[in-house]
Amino acid sequence: MRIAIQGELGSFSHEAALKFEPQATIVPCALSADVFKRLENTEVCAAVIPIENSLAGSVVEHFDLLFQSDVQIERESLLRIRHNLIGVPGSKVEDLRQVLSHPIALAQCRRFFDQHPRMTPTPFYDTAGSVKHITGLGEKEAGAIASEQAARAYGGEVLAAGIEDNAANFTRFFLVRNRAKVQPVPEANKVSIAFTVANRPGTLVAALQVFAEHHTNLCKIESRPVQGQPWEYVFYVDYQVADPAATSAPLPQLRQKCILVKELGHYPAAQPLP
Repeated sequence: MRIAIQGELGSFSHEAALKFEPQATIVPCALSADVFKRLENTEVCAAVIPIENSLAGSVVEHFDLLFQSDVQIERESLLRIRHNLIGVPGSKVEDLRQVLSHPIALAQCRRFFDQHPRMTPTPFYDTAGSVKHITGLGEKEAGAIASEQAARAYGGEVLAAGIEDNAANFTRFFLVRNRAKVQPVPEANKVSIAFTVANRPGTLVAALQVFAEHHTNLCKIESRPVQGQPWEYVFYVDYQVADPAATSAPLPQLRQKCILVKELGHYPAAQPLP
């Protein structure tokens, strides 16, 4: 099974993809748009994308791509994000002067940098890519922050493990397939949708009231601008039901309140991590 991810091999997306499908062949892509393009062109069987982080918030580009593409969410999972300081083999923590990583990873390790003022945090395009870069250089003064998977992938050495500020750091990932390839899952109890409403007072309230009337647990709501239509928005909603047979119950009534409703996926809710 070929699964596309955005980023380099060894990234957290790589780790999440193997959690979904341990025997998968991972296809790294430079851009998220490339991931969806490969999926729609059937160059890969599926894609794994991060949709939100418990500390940094939503990956808004992926909401837009889900809405624009003919794909559907099949499963979700939660991944505990553990940031590790990685150097070239033989280096030590005290050797490092420059540490590269994705800006979000750097921001989530501020306490570590406060404790090591001789290190300069340096933004890089990707966590795993930063490990690939420093191991290619082979300099003991350069380090990176990434996953253990990245250290294994590029021959780096973990110099300090779990250096993130907050241990409650989780990312939610979706396994996405072409809409025509997704099979119904009987135990699906969670739904992701996108909808638009007329720009009039009370229309959004009326739409949200539908979920309350059907006793659904509204887990998330996110708004994104409609491209080319200033001050118009698409609303993304995740909701959960107690009875999997009732996942579609709110949708007919919701369509009466909305201009457009797009189902992005029916899937089993991920179990909370300890």
